[in-house]
Amino acid sequence: MFHVQPQDPFHGIWVPLITPFTGHQVDHPALRRLVRHYRRAGVHGLIACGTTAEAAAMDAAEQAAVLDTILAESGATPVVMGLAGNNLRQAQARAREWGARPIAGLLATAPYYIRPSQAGLLDWFGALADAAPAPLVLYDIPYRTGVALEPETLLRLAAHPNIAAIKDCGGSLDKTIALIADGRLAVLAGEDMQALATLCLGGRGVIAASAHVRPDLYVALYDAVAAGRLGQARALFHALAPVIRLLYAEPNPGPVKALLGRLHGFDGAVRAPLAAPDPALLRTLEAAVAALPEA
Repeated sequence: MFHVQPQDPFHGIWVPLITPFTGHQVDHPALRRLVRHYRRAGVHGLIACGTTAEAAAMDAAEQAAVLDTILAESGATPVVMGLAGNNLRQAQARAREWGARPIAGLLATAPYYIRPSQAGLLDWFGALADAAPAPLVLYDIPYRTGVALEPETLLRLAAHPNIAAIKDCGGSLDKTIALIADGRLAVLAGEDMQALATLCLGGRGVIAASAHVRPDLYVALYDAVAAGRLGQARALFHALAPVIRLLYAEPNPGPVKALLGRLHGFDGAVRAPLAAPDPALLRTLEAAVAALPEA
């Protein structure tokens, strides 16, 4: 059964899709199979061309083709497109191009390497939101970009009519609580180990690379919290936690992509500078996944 989506898409379990490759090309048939699999599992949304998709290793044409393949199979499941870079005019042009497609939003990071001030970040995200035909989902991930979005900056950005949500990888519980309490942005946990805590605090959902593996358990976790069945939610999370740790034992998406390749019958290779995971890690991961309970 495919999940029926309510009008507001920024809630629930979102899978930041990997990008299957075959040789030097995107494996579009494998990508279509994955999208159908996650729709059947009942996830609430899909992310195209995020960090886990190795978007930084793809050119703009490849990213657009990946987005089109996902949209062709996504049906009523909302899709958000990743948007990263440090050239504002190019980012605005991509926002306009991709936002003209039937997407739910654009997942936008701070410009990497430059480490702008908070005033610069306000200008950057405001300019992207002004240009984008689709709502902006802020992506606060300072350990990758080199700069954090401070709470005051986020609360000012929340006033923009075209900024709707945040993928929260900021590493600050105080900031997470402040955003949830403010209520204007849909707070989506971006750190897999923070999924249960964020949901219990009132966060709207989770964007988790580990949800690739047993999406049904993640959907069950979300449903359990929403229904107040916290004992069930805790049991599900503690069952998933060993798998989450193993999936991040080497740089993401190496382990999850290799595992998915074995489970779904495609080449699980990553592009340079990433490398294939250690075979021993992969064997341990397979055993941990096999030990997971039924939903």
